[in-house]
Amino acid sequence: MSKAKEFLSCRDVLWCMVFCGFAINYMLRINLNIAIVAMVVPRPHPAIAVQCAVEDDISRWKNVSSISNVTNTSLPISTTILPINTTNETRFHWNEYQQGLALSGYYWLHWLTQLPGGILARRYGTKFVFGMANIMTAMLGFLSPAAAKYDINALLFIRIIQGFVAGFSWPAMHALTAKWIPLNERSKFVSAYLGSSIGAAITYPMCAIVIDWYGWEAVFYVTSLIATIWYVFWIFLVYDSPQQHPRIGEDEKSYILENLAGSVADRERNIPWKAILSSKPLWILITAQWGGAWGFLTLMTQAPSYFNYIHGWNIHATGILSGLPHITRMAFAYFFSVFCDWLLRTKRMTVSNVRKLATFMCSGGQGILTLGLGLSGCHPIMAVIFMIAGTTINGAISAGPLASFVDLSPNYASVLLGLSGLVTLCGGFLSPMIVGILTNNNQTIEQWRYVFIIAAANLWVSCIVYMLFGTSEEQPWNRHGQTDKEKGEELQKLKSKSETGDQIN
Repeated sequence: MSKAKEFLSCRDVLWCMVFCGFAINYMLRINLNIAIVAMVVPRPHPAIAVQCAVEDDISRWKNVSSISNVTNTSLPISTTILPINTTNETRFHWNEYQQGLALSGYYWLHWLTQLPGGILARRYGTKFVFGMANIMTAMLGFLSPAAAKYDINALLFIRIIQGFVAGFSWPAMHALTAKWIPLNERSKFVSAYLGSSIGAAITYPMCAIVIDWYGWEAVFYVTSLIATIWYVFWIFLVYDSPQQHPRIGEDEKSYILENLAGSVADRERNIPWKAILSSKPLWILITAQWGGAWGFLTLMTQAPSYFNYIHGWNIHATGILSGLPHITRMAFAYFFSVFCDWLLRTKRMTVSNVRKLATFMCSGGQGILTLGLGLSGCHPIMAVIFMIAGTTINGAISAGPLASFVDLSPNYASVLLGLSGLVTLCGGFLSPMIVGILTNNNQTIEQWRYVFIIAAANLWVSCIVYMLFGTSEEQPWNRHGQTDKEKGEELQKLKSKSETGDQIN
């Protein structure tokens, strides 16, 4: 391999494309989270204003004779939410429950295509499945403004179909990871999945600016156009395996194939459904994913609405604040993953213990910080600190549960992640619906506190279960269907590799 290729290997290019792909995936997923703040007619929040303003700036309300009179008072806080380029005439009269439906609609069928996504990736390749999931979601995004103007049910339909199509994408990626990335590089590579965080970090402030300049409709056009441009690069730069890549160097190809020897089958095997569905380590891992998914999706989906309603921040402040934690999440994910790969490479910890350490960080730690957010009350600085820290620490998921699916079974990793998504992404629509029910015409600190307590409880339970019973050891059914010849070849490769390592040492 030449020096130029060593500097930027095919795995590096793949990391960048996967990183951008997940950024696009989340950009299309969450654009409504910030756009809806500008789409809905701002409502006065007298109870919120009183709760927070009395403590933080009581002099501002000194002319209010009683709390009961505040309900008929025009509050300056509600007018700060209105962007320059958006008027009440272009807004919709959707209550909190309807907004909750619109935000949760993406997840109604999103879980349903998780398992098919993993299965299709094994048959047709990640390049096709992941690429088509993103580009089709983008095409539907172009229709969102017209659908919203026609009727909220039309927008809800678009969001449901978007979620259904996008559901194929995440589990499909594990098939690519299993074929390209050796074990001691896996945590770092899976951190590319958290390009989703950068997608979120860019989307929120970018959409705030776009809304200010061109109106909320432009949010959907801009994000879909960016996705279309990415897809063009994806077609020409990404391949499903080292063997298929026309520009990979022989040294890099040999390194990958030697380090994956035995764990990834050279031919496609039948999926051992009975062994997978009865696997205790898998269901414990899915439990770990459940809490992390619920906690993260709660913060990601509800942050704009929370800071808008509780602290009265305008759309620019909300956009910046909602995006910032995702930058820190990605940075934390990358460096923590490098640290975890170092622990594995130097044999300071076993694979299972490294995954448990990461799960403790992304679930247990986030649970504590999420509870802190719920208890922050009228203190916006504390709320910001807890939200940023809670979202940041979730980045450890790339070295924890996400990587553990590949550890359990490189051959069926996409299927495992799809099965996990089938279960855990139910939280994607349950959480916004619960928020809508709790806060419908009742936007109070107490109601939002319940939202965050529920999220923290999910995080803690999942963390405790995985810490006690979880494992990341490769499961016997990963070698399902292996012939005697393949077993002999694998044993010989492992023996040769062991002898080479002894000579080096």
